[in-house]
Amino acid sequence: MRSVSNRTRVGLLAAFTAFSALLSTGSAAAATQLNGDWAPFDRCPVDAPAMLAADGVNTIATCIASSSATGSITLGKSVVSTGHTDLQLGVVQRADGTASLVAPPEGALTADPAEIPGGLLGLMCPSGIPFVSGICRQLTDNDLNRVTATIEPAGAPRDFNMSAAFSTGEPILTIPVRIHLKNPFLGDKCYIGTTADPVLLKPRNVTAPTLSLQRFSADGTPNDDEGEMGRYTFDGADQGDATFAVPGASGCGAGLLNWAVNLKTGLPSAAGKNSVTLDATTTYFGSPYDPAGLAPNEGRKLSEFWHSAKR
Repeated sequence: MRSVSNRTRVGLLAAFTAFSALLSTGSAAAATQLNGDWAPFDRCPVDAPAMLAADGVNTIATCIASSSATGSITLGKSVVSTGHTDLQLGVVQRADGTASLVAPPEGALTADPAEIPGGLLGLMCPSGIPFVSGICRQLTDNDLNRVTATIEPAGAPRDFNMSAAFSTGEPILTIPVRIHLKNPFLGDKCYIGTTADPVLLKPRNVTAPTLSLQRFSADGTPNDDEGEMGRYTFDGADQGDATFAVPGASGCGAGLLNWAVNLKTGLPSAAGKNSVTLDATTTYFGSPYDPAGLAPNEGRKLSEFWHSAKR
């Protein structure tokens, strides 16, 4: 493969500093299907004004995608296995080394809902409190017992650390989140953490990823010799954090069941007693192979290339 220019390498590698940036989770939205090596970037916000404005010299627009099939989160005394997560965002990097993050309209991270082991029975029962005992007696229906947990954004990410993205053990950034618990008895406003008192995740690489480079045509077709696009792949890195504190529940059963969730789960929980792990993440980031060669329209060309890859 032809060697990568210094300008392109700096552009792509600088973007990787934000690959975990916006853990703003939401329900999975229908994603666009893209051809070939474009496929991981199916939610990249290429049409956002900040991305379109990148000129390729002073600013470079880049797509980031990071996914993990499995993981786990420990909150106090509760351990929940997580399913597939998919983080995507755009990065506008500047010549001075700073960068701005751009999230897709539906949020940077979509995730499969995680089920709380034992459901509501596991969260609150048995109980010697008549009100709670009455609920426990009704939990013979699996739908009434089932509790799902979803991570949602609770503020803007901050505290970026460029060198941490290429090493292990150092926080890459700080991400404020809250955990949304859903169940008919808990209602739709039951959260662990709030926007005023969020869970502050500080993800870091637990193991080092392996690196490879792909070059591909504008429409996603692999093309090592003349492809307009370049893509770095960081594969196999476990990511995690075990330093965050977790506040108590709020809004559960209109507030009447907060204490029951807290008691059974062991919340609030101090820093060091909680953890999150994402297993074997695969992270991609891609931008035009020669961004300066597309000046002053690098961002617009990135959008054009992305749309040409639609299937």
